[in-house]
Amino acid sequence: MEIKQCTVADLEELAAISISTYKDTFDAFNTEENMRIYLEEAYNKPKLTKELNTAASAFFFLQSEGQTAGYIKINWGDAQTEAIAPNGLEVERIYIKKEYKRRGIGTVLLSHAETCAKEMGKTSIWLGVWEHNPNALAFYKKMGFEKVGSHSFFMGDDEQIDLLMEKHLI
Repeated sequence: MEIKQCTVADLEELAAISISTYKDTFDAFNTEENMRIYLEEAYNKPKLTKELNTAASAFFFLQSEGQTAGYIKINWGDAQTEAIAPNGLEVERIYIKKEYKRRGIGTVLLSHAETCAKEMGKTSIWLGVWEHNPNALAFYKKMGFEKVGSHSFFMGDDEQIDLLMEKHLI
């Protein structure tokens, strides 16, 4: 497995993985209209280009046998989506293609985020996860994350709750 930082040259692949993995995970729980609206807003190319060019954010692909299996997006400083941990690093996304799930890729990506956080002198990493995603919740608990709060997340007109979880690094 190899981790590679994404650039704007990776935009097409990043958009495709973002949409397919999000749909694979959440399609069954949302209306077709809400899913369409969300995907168009969250993963359009101008928005992803802006995210790729944000100085305090980074995307990393994980490649397995020459194929991109998934990616992680991290934010720090002003790029964090919320002020959860003053000296923390946010894991905004861990997206893994369905055919690569349960192969340790999430662990490798999360370990990479921890390494980045430690290199930056951060004292914790944090993330938000949908309260009805039991596999992700179990994974994050196993990796040492604890619930520190919650917030609303809107899928179109449907208000959903994300649990905010944090892992202290020191």
